[in-house]
Amino acid sequence: MTPVAQTVLVLCAVVLTVAIVATLLSFKRTAARAEIVLQLVEREIRPLASQIEGLAGDLRVVAQTTNGSIQRLNGILGRVEDISLKVARIIGVANSLTSLRGISGVASGAKTGLSVFLSRLTK
Repeated sequence: MTPVAQTVLVLCAVVLTVAIVATLLSFKRTAARAEIVLQLVEREIRPLASQIEGLAGDLRVVAQTTNGSIQRLNGILGRVEDISLKVARIIGVANSLTSLRGISGVASGAKTGLSVFLSRLTK
């Protein structure tokens, strides 16, 4: 091997070694920063976890209250439905009575008209 080739190989090895060392140092700094960030996140997560547990408890209470209110409203709506059915029946009966009055009025008028016609016809 010629001395020039040996020099080129040594220079390449030195350049690669410097690049690898620089990359490893960069990884070391990145790992240190990541560790600091993870510690901060860990400190923030603990209080948040307890707050989330409290909020979950509050949400359970609200859901139970809402379910109770919905059940009460369901009962009220059932009563309103019963009342509206009874009112509809009453209105139907009143409507049939009104039409019955109309029929009886027409029959009464026809009877009166027929008696007048017959009385004039006999005169």
